[in-house]
Amino acid sequence: MADTKREIERKFEFSKVKSARRGVPDLTGTAAIAAVTDQGTVDLDAVYYDTPDQRLAADGLTLRRRTGGADEGWHLKLPVSPGVRDEVGAALSDTVPPALASLVRSRVRDAGLGPQVRLVSSRRVSHLLDADGALLAELSTDEVLAERGDATAGWTEVEVELADGVDPDLLDAVEKTFRKAGLRVSDAPSKLARALAETDAEPPARPFGGGPEGTVGAYVVAYLAEQRDALVAQDPAVRRNLPDSVHQMRVATRRLRSAFKTYRKVLDREVTDPIGEELRWLAAELGVDRDQEVLMDRLQAQLAELPRTLLTGPVRSRLRTWNTGRRSGSRRRALAALDSERYVTLLNSLDALLDVPPLLDGAAGSPEKVLPKAVLRDYARLATRIDGALALDAGKERDLALHEARKAAKRARYAAESAVPEFGKPAKHLAKAMKKVQTLLGDHQDSVVARDALRGLAAQAADAGESAFTWGVLYGREEALAERRERELPDIWAKASAPALRAALR
Repeated sequence: MADTKREIERKFEFSKVKSARRGVPDLTGTAAIAAVTDQGTVDLDAVYYDTPDQRLAADGLTLRRRTGGADEGWHLKLPVSPGVRDEVGAALSDTVPPALASLVRSRVRDAGLGPQVRLVSSRRVSHLLDADGALLAELSTDEVLAERGDATAGWTEVEVELADGVDPDLLDAVEKTFRKAGLRVSDAPSKLARALAETDAEPPARPFGGGPEGTVGAYVVAYLAEQRDALVAQDPAVRRNLPDSVHQMRVATRRLRSAFKTYRKVLDREVTDPIGEELRWLAAELGVDRDQEVLMDRLQAQLAELPRTLLTGPVRSRLRTWNTGRRSGSRRRALAALDSERYVTLLNSLDALLDVPPLLDGAAGSPEKVLPKAVLRDYARLATRIDGALALDAGKERDLALHEARKAAKRARYAAESAVPEFGKPAKHLAKAMKKVQTLLGDHQDSVVARDALRGLAAQAADAGESAFTWGVLYGREEALAERRERELPDIWAKASAPALRAALR
């Protein structure tokens, strides 16, 4: 079983030879540091694994097998933000542990992993303690030797890693003290990055083409690359079951699909449509678990709002049992999709599209002229669906029409957001208005789904000889909420469809 810890650290190097001779200054008295205790020296031997074309390094990930020290074993470090990484560890073994291999699959795919760089370090460790003797941070001074084939490099690195729960401001105070002593923050985000740079093996930039700079083709392809990167980056988070990761991965798939349709005058849909269908498949596989999670949260919130006098029978245990049954296989289904060859083929197809984009003649136009037309086209599509839904009588047909309008609102929002880098506030304001429409329609659709679930729960309760009263009460509340959203829609739409919101894009 892999273990995970959040690593918040800052790396330093000596700016001058004279400073290196003086060594690391005493940090006693810096911020809350009351004592510095020497923990001795340890020898570390780490071999870093990557694909031959360094896909992990290109995305800031490091995978190593290290011996020596208290935490010897395999370590995968995933970037979270500058100076913050999640370290996932596994026991020492001769081959890459499957748990770690799965976390890098979206990058590695079929390329294979192998040893790329070896780092041998002599590490002197000190603990930085507060007045009560509690650990604030670990201070390490490493004498590093990097080996890559016949190339070698050596340097001294100083690292301060915070203990769990310590305020990151401590690192700022340490940095201030270090600067006075001739140490500066290292330019390299990791030892591996520095080793590659100093042995002339920095990972190549990921190529993609989008036509001449300044064209809408280049603009759209750059946007697609951002979404492809977001999809790939969320893969390990979904596998680790991190909060909101499934949602964010699905958003990336939706943005890609929407862009293929929004920019159909820029990209050849004979190429993009099949990829869009595969993206829809992936979103559906991921959505089984996510949709059930959202529905469960909604029903639990509704139950929590009911007075006890309206709770009849074992409603909470019935809800838990129902949820467990529906979710028992949903996460396995999502992970099976990520482990499938179909998923790898999809990722490779996205890469191929970005490398050689299927650009149409319209891709040669300027973003200033092409983007507004695409955004307004999606807006017009939404307007047609809203008008059509509002013309229908309340009922199932209207519910379906409002659901289709919701999907159109989402596409219009994504289109406006994709234009923000070019048009700034006008596109941002339109996107915000579209999001309000999407949110209202989303709440309406969630109520439709919740009512279907409540009918099923009521039937299960009745079959078990339990009272179905509470489920009926919740059904009535959901029905009333949906009606309220339908009454609110004309006003929300009137504001979202105000001509002033679109004037700057015409």
